Amino acid sequence: MLVTFSCPAYADITMFGEVAVKLLKMMGHSGEVPSAFLAEEVPAVLERLEAALKTDIQVNPSEASNENEDEDQKVPLSHRALPLIELLKASAKEECNVMWDSR
Repeated sequence: MLVTFSCPAYADITMFGEVAVKLLKMMGHSGEVPSAFLAEEVPAVLERLEAALKTDIQVNPSEASNENEDEDQKVPLSHRALPLIELLKASAKEECNVMWDSR
């Protein structure tokens, strides 16, 4: 499953369902797809996501390190979240809702 996040202030962001649900849960959402955040919720949601990602890096420091790169290394969750963070920032600035749906 793919999940696409959208808001009028930013280009659509598509990511793998497992990653999207994990990020949604970090934002305090149930992880249900489809759903949405109202514009007034977005600043708090963004703050929760950024705090959760910082905690995740501290708990899993090997994911943030590039010292032992090999073919099987995963992209850190904090890197996968960057496009979504930018979408949330744009949404907060423009005060618009953020929606997501599966594709």
